[in-house]
Amino acid sequence: MTNVVLLVLCQAIAATSMTLLFTVAALVGRDLLTDPTWATLPLALLQVAVMGATIPASLLMQRWGRSPGFAVGTLIGIVGAGLGAIAILSHSFLLFCLATSLLGVFNGFAGFYRFAAADAAQVSFRAQAISWVVAGGVIAAVVGPNLAKWSVNWLPNATYAGAFGAIALLLMLTFPLLARVHIPPLSAAQTQALGDRRPLKQIARQPVFRVAVLGSMVGYSVMALLMTATPLAMTAIAHPFESAASVIQWHVLGMFAPSFFTGSLIARAGVLRIILCGVALNLLCVGINLAGTELVHFHLALILLGIGWNFMFVGSTTLLTETYTPAEQSKTQAVHDFLMFGFVAIATSLSGQLLNRMGWVAVNMAGVPPLLLVLVSVLWLMRSRPSAVLNDPRVG
Repeated sequence: MTNVVLLVLCQAIAATSMTLLFTVAALVGRDLLTDPTWATLPLALLQVAVMGATIPASLLMQRWGRSPGFAVGTLIGIVGAGLGAIAILSHSFLLFCLATSLLGVFNGFAGFYRFAAADAAQVSFRAQAISWVVAGGVIAAVVGPNLAKWSVNWLPNATYAGAFGAIALLLMLTFPLLARVHIPPLSAAQTQALGDRRPLKQIARQPVFRVAVLGSMVGYSVMALLMTATPLAMTAIAHPFESAASVIQWHVLGMFAPSFFTGSLIARAGVLRIILCGVALNLLCVGINLAGTELVHFHLALILLGIGWNFMFVGSTTLLTETYTPAEQSKTQAVHDFLMFGFVAIATSLSGQLLNRMGWVAVNMAGVPPLLLVLVSVLWLMRSRPSAVLNDPRVG
């Protein structure tokens, strides 16, 4: 339990840093460029870096243990935050791209907080442990956008540079927490005792694995697609930065606050039904965004987008834990996150281009087909699984 609490706090710090970053990054990209088409490129590179970091991070943690691995990732994030401030001060878009890439590497490491909690918990408590760690982002919802508004003008003549100084300070708070997390790596003998390791190809052939990965990829990608474009869309139609920050704040609250009860909902209703609820909420978000561009539309749509992401992400992560043995966990988790963040990178890159070339309606419509694909896939899995398994509420 102590490990889970510490990981919740670490996740809160990581999520706050990323919320602060996502609040300002697209606006920084726009200010550093003459062509706003590529304003979201730094965030797209961040997601590529997350994808690229997942497998090395997982292997490093398997060898060294969770705490040392997280500490390495945090150090990389601090360097990235410092470079972000320097990039703004020197008005260098390329350096800013490097900075967000390093912050992406940090986020690739931080993504394993939820898996670390699952590893430290008993099987019956895994969904709740994952949910609690994700719930650490509630602090991010309150602190992140407010810290963005407060720090945005810390440095004169360098708007947004102070936000990256704030990120560096936040990440430094992680080290004393990690020093108390004790999840030792498995020894060779322990790993051997856990049983044979199947090849990844065999693990990936499982229908449950495919649905879990699809749910994570689509849920996270659609969220990134819409969230990244929202500050740009709002400021383009004369909504002030403070309003955009407020919308992101409520969105992040929607992302993480449900985690206080998502694990319990999965235990009661089943993981597949929770994923379906997430799909429905995301589709409702798209409908509200298409209905208008008043502040109330942005607020309500992004809150629903956050809740929908939570149900799809926590549900899919929980479903994934059914697909591997303890000996297979590192490589399976790494491949899952590699695929997920790969699609998030594509969605983030497309977000700014779709908005600039085709408009807000096109950004929203782009999220509908993949959501419908998840809907069909989950319904298929619910029908195809044995009734004895379906009677288990953890499954659906």
